[in-house]
Amino acid sequence: MIAAALLGAALLLAAPRLPGDANLILERLPARLDSALRRSREELRRDPANLRLALGYARSALQEARRASDPRYAGYAQSALGPWWTAPRPPEPVLVLRATIRQYFHDFPSALADLEAALALDPADGQAWVTLAAVRQVRGEPSLSRSACAPLLRLSSALVAATCIASANGLSGDLARSTPLLRAVLDRATDAAEGERAWALAVLADLDNRAGNAADAEADFRAAIAATPPDAWLLGAWADFLLDHRRDAEVVELLRDFTRADALLLRLAIAEKRLGSADAAAHVEMLRDRFAASRLRGDTAHRREEARFMLELLGAPVAALALARANWEVQREPADARLLLEAAAAAGDAGAARPVLEHLDRTHLEDVKLAELRGRLRGAP
Repeated sequence: MIAAALLGAALLLAAPRLPGDANLILERLPARLDSALRRSREELRRDPANLRLALGYARSALQEARRASDPRYAGYAQSALGPWWTAPRPPEPVLVLRATIRQYFHDFPSALADLEAALALDPADGQAWVTLAAVRQVRGEPSLSRSACAPLLRLSSALVAATCIASANGLSGDLARSTPLLRAVLDRATDAAEGERAWALAVLADLDNRAGNAADAEADFRAAIAATPPDAWLLGAWADFLLDHRRDAEVVELLRDFTRADALLLRLAIAEKRLGSADAAAHVEMLRDRFAASRLRGDTAHRREEARFMLELLGAPVAALALARANWEVQREPADARLLLEAAAAAGDAGAARPVLEHLDRTHLEDVKLAELRGRLRGAP
C-alpha cells in the first residue's frame, strides 16, 4: 500500500511466547465488528449460498483488512466466498474478489490468472482493470500497468483513469509530466468521490516525494488524510515521509494508537528508538513475536516489514539483506528497491544490489533517494 524462504533470518528471532493459561485473553476484537459488518456476516451465516450476500460481505471485509492492515478480515472474505472459491468456473465477480484477496496475501501469479479470466468474461469491469494495474505495479511492470489503465478512460471517471495512468507513468521515467497532469485533472474533479480524491492525492504525494518536492508532498499527504479516514497504507506512507525528515516525535503522535497493524507498529518503534523512548523495547519485542508467529503460520507476506525490522531495529544487515532479496523476488515497488539497496549498503555487499540497479536502468524509475543509494553502491569497491 502492499510477500519464499526467510533464509537465515529465522535464527535471529526469538521463538514466539505461548501462553500457559488456555483461558488467557490474548486480544479483544474491535467493536467495529458489532456494526454493519457483523450484521452482514450474520445474514450470510443464515444463507451462505447467497452470492449477493457473500460478495457484499467479502467486499466489506476486504475494506476493513486494508483499513486496519489486519489479514484476519481478508481471511473472513475468503471464507465468505468458500462455496465458489474452488469452483472450476467461478462467477466473474468472485474471480475479481478472489484476485484481490490473493493480491492481499501476495500471491500475485494466481491473482493475475484470476483477473485475466475475469476480464475474458467481462472486459468492461473497471475494478478488474484497476486491480490488474495495481498488481502489475507491485511486480515492477509499469508498462503493463499503464496498458491495464487504458480501458479506464472509457469505463471509469476521468480522475480514476488519470490517477491510474499517472501512477504507472511515474514509475517509468515520466515523473515530471505525470504530476502536473494528474493535478490538473484533480482540480477539475470537484464532484469526485472522497475515496477517489484521496487516492489521487496519495499518488500525488508519492510522485512529489520521489521527485524531492517535500513541501508539495507534505501538502498532498495532509490533503489525502483530510479527504477520508486514512487506511494503514496512507498512514504508513505519511509516517515514512516524517521519518525521512527526522520528525520522529510526530510519528509517535501519529501512530501511538495504531499498534495492532504490524507495519505501523514498525514505524512507531523506529521513531521511538531514535528518540530514546522507554516504549521502544516493548514494541521491538512485540514485533519480534509477531514475525515469529507469522513464520509458524507459513505467512511470507511481510518480508518487507521484517527486513526493515532487522535493518533498523535489530541492526542485523545480513539477515535484512536476505529478507529484502527474497522480498524483491515477489514485489518490486520503490519501497522494495530502497530497502534492498539500503540493506546491501549496510551489509557491505554491493553485488546484492545488482537486480535493483538493473531494474532502475530498465524502467527509468525516478526517485531521489534511490538515485543517492545507486550512486553510493556503484561507487563501492
